[in-house]
Amino acid sequence: MKERLIEIFIKSFAWLSGLLLLSAAFVIVGFLLVKGVPTLSLSLIFGDTSPADALLLRRQVLIGLFPAMAGTCLLVLLAVGLATPVGLAAGIYLAEYSRGNLKSFFSLFYDILSGIPSIVIGLFGFSLAISLHHYVKEIYPCLLISALALAFLVLPYLIRTTQFAMESIPSEIRLTAPALGATKLQNIAYVLFPRSLPGIASGVILAVGRCAEDTAVIMLTGVVAAAGIPGSLLSAYEALPFYIYYISSQYRDAYELQTGYGAAVILLIICACLFLAAFYLKNQLMNRMLYRQ
Repeated sequence: MKERLIEIFIKSFAWLSGLLLLSAAFVIVGFLLVKGVPTLSLSLIFGDTSPADALLLRRQVLIGLFPAMAGTCLLVLLAVGLATPVGLAAGIYLAEYSRGNLKSFFSLFYDILSGIPSIVIGLFGFSLAISLHHYVKEIYPCLLISALALAFLVLPYLIRTTQFAMESIPSEIRLTAPALGATKLQNIAYVLFPRSLPGIASGVILAVGRCAEDTAVIMLTGVVAAAGIPGSLLSAYEALPFYIYYISSQYRDAYELQTGYGAAVILLIICACLFLAAFYLKNQLMNRMLYRQ
């Protein structure tokens, strides 16, 4: 009877915790939608510039969120693109090749890396830009430095999710291909990695969200209030997280604050689109790797 009561209590507490988390998420998103949706308009995004001219880069958007939207997308794609190959390779190494004390050392190192505050990563990126400027005068805090710093920030998530996804594959699946004569590399490429894609995709999605929302890193490594569309990887850029921070801390009237809510809604939409793209790519990769014709 006592064990039954304990089980009911634990189950009820788990359900309550889940409902509390969902309620908090719905309240936050709902608050942003109520405040931000009424401000959404073409003028908020493109200002007084024609949308066609802005999208075709014929005219620069001086008053509007389009440069910040473009800068955010470029930053996220570049950072995740730089971090994903390294994170996947390191995760596969930890799961399939590393053993003993070496594995414990690397695991501890990545755990410490995941706990480094983002402001420290930002200071590292800023110091890197200043150091490189002594050798290459064209290098300043810029889009490339921000992407490198963010890639360094999200690496632990990609490594750990890849490692755990690979290690969680059942032994009967893990041993089937070697029993049929496949090499270790073939087993990883054709069996283990495709089976791990759902777990790996969660790490990529977490990395996308972290890159899209982080403000401390980009403040120190290249983002500015007004830069337009970046012309190269070595250019300054605009980003929605910095715009939201800037407006919320230095707004002059109620309308400017409302544009900050609108920018937050746009950032949520961009993140949702990137998440859907990650799911689509994951499904396509699984179909191609598991069901080859």
